[in-house]
Amino acid sequence: MNSTLHVQKDNSEVLLAVRGLEKRFSTKSGPVKAVDGVSFEVRRGEILGIVGESGSGKTTAGRAILRLVEPTSGEAIFDGVDLFGLSEKEMRAYRRRMQIIFQDPYSSLNPRMRVGEIIGEAIDTHGLARGKERKARIEELLVRVGLSAEHARRYPNEFSGGQRQRIGIARALAVEPELIIADEPVSALDVSVQAQVLNLIQQIQRDLGLTMVFISHDLTVVEYLCDQIVVLYLGRIMEKGPSQAVYAAPRHPYTRALLATAPVPDPTVKRDRVILQGDIPSPLDPPSGCVFRTRCPHAIEACAEAVPASEEVGPGHSVACIRQAELAS
Repeated sequence: MNSTLHVQKDNSEVLLAVRGLEKRFSTKSGPVKAVDGVSFEVRRGEILGIVGESGSGKTTAGRAILRLVEPTSGEAIFDGVDLFGLSEKEMRAYRRRMQIIFQDPYSSLNPRMRVGEIIGEAIDTHGLARGKERKARIEELLVRVGLSAEHARRYPNEFSGGQRQRIGIARALAVEPELIIADEPVSALDVSVQAQVLNLIQQIQRDLGLTMVFISHDLTVVEYLCDQIVVLYLGRIMEKGPSQAVYAAPRHPYTRALLATAPVPDPTVKRDRVILQGDIPSPLDPPSGCVFRTRCPHAIEACAEAVPASEEVGPGHSVACIRQAELAS
């Protein structure tokens, strides 16, 4: 079967540059800064992973980039254009080039629509195909994600969670996007199914040369898939850099703590246990200075005085911790 899907070949340039992204919500208890000055770049054909605990701002950052929630400030430069400066009409033209895979495969699919209608809706919105060509395109997408053409006639409730997520992936691919933001796409699935869906995402990304932002709380998953890693805590970046560098030599105490909790399949390998005390603080009243200091085993008084600047510790590898040099020795 000859694919009609768009393939990206040039991976030498930055496709997405996020600069100073902030998102604040107004609540009865006061303003909440869910994302606080997040900046990163993603080159064409790369997968960048955003990782952190629940409440760290990962999903909000991803949705703000696509303007599914409106950002408070900052820039998202997509292929040279600041998405945050576009009108709704102008933004609509860019939505074909950017798609999202949602976390919950059960609530993200309309139960009243057949699978073919769900995938075809995006094709119709952007006028990509009609008639026999549209039908063939839907069937091709279903086959690409590991389903069959006949599944187009069924409803979402006839599928398992893993199959529904495959449908969600097919829907995202339907408009030939250049960028896909995957918002914890396997966290709601059984462990036995997660690996299958991850392998599918990786294969599709390689085949089509897609650029991806992969959001997860699981560092093992991020290590498996991603070229670059951004570690978020309470809306701020603690560490970012090439995945190999971050995993080989994590410099921030929070990154080390996350890695220490990741399971290791080899029983002979021992890791130093890092037990974080308490829960992530409320964004309504974040700690002064370094927001991680209230749970950090290495915190000192100076950590409460000022927000630590991000320091380069290697090529493309930066850390926001005033004690990173001392802890690395």
